[in-house]
Parts: sequence; C-alpha cells; structure tokens
Amino acid sequence: MKQIFESDQISFVKVSECLVNDYLIMVNDEEHVGRFIHGRIGGASEPYTVEQEYEWIRKTLESKAVVFSMLEKRSGAFIGNIELMNPNNYDAELGIALTAAKQDMGYGTEAVSAMVAYGFHTLGLKRVFLRTNHDNARAIHVYKNCGFQEYDRTDQHICMEIKR
Repeated sequence: MKQIFESDQISFVKVSECLVNDYLIMVNDEEHVGRFIHGRIGGASEPYTVEQEYEWIRKTLESKAVVFSMLEKRSGAFIGNIELMNPNNYDAELGIALTAAKQDMGYGTEAVSAMVAYGFHTLGLKRVFLRTNHDNARAIHVYKNCGFQEYDRTDQHICMEIKR
C-alpha cells in the first residue's frame, strides 16, 4: 500500500482492496461506527457486502477522492478511514471512521489533526468543516481538542469548523 503521508503513530495510505475485510468489519459495526455513517443515521440498513465495498474502493480510486486508510505504524493494524469530501479552492468537509478496536486510544485526535494539516498545507484549504450527530460525544470531544468550533446546529447535527 502506498503511503501518502504520516503522523507520529499513523500511516495514511490510499484505500486498498487488501483492506476490504477490515472495511467491512468497521462499517458493519452498527454500535460503534455504522450508526454514525451518512445514510445510516436513524436506523440500520442491511450490512454492506463485499461487492459494495469493492465498488466503493473502485469509485474512490477512480475519482481521486481525498480518502485515506489509516494504519498503525507500529503494527500495521487497520485504524480506520478519513476523508476530505468535495474539496475546492477554499474548503472541504471532514469525515472519519475508526474501527472499534482502535477507539479511545488517541488515534482520532491524531488523525483529525494530521488531516486538517494536510488539507491546509498540501491542498491549500482555508477551512475544514464537519457535521456530527448530537449523541456522538466521543467525536465532539476530539473535534474540540483539535480546534474545531461549533457554528450551527440542526435537529440532527452539530456543525463545526476550523479555519486556517
């Protein structure tokens, strides 16, 4: 797998078919991850299939989306995926999912900080924003620790941003 950049404990690599089983475990974990994934909010859907994951990988690579899989440098273990969605000359929306086995270990904070720095310094962004569920206390804590500030609320989401 080709490393694109790294932080202290994380290698950020292109998404890869060799991680398809790790992706499936993560996205189909309804309790820890699946309920927070866009499109699944408000209730579980059918589990993602191997075919759907391969299609997601293909589309992600073809579109040159700013999506990275994260691997623990020490062990090579899968941590999760992180993305800057719809980047333009000014901003992009941040999305992150960590596999349950790697939550509460500091990887979220490190990954978000590294991805924001990548967006600002490599992509030239001026703003990174996100939406998170009101009940996602772990994520809200991470985002605040990384310097994100709330700028709006809806019935379902808290909207946060960080500016360069």
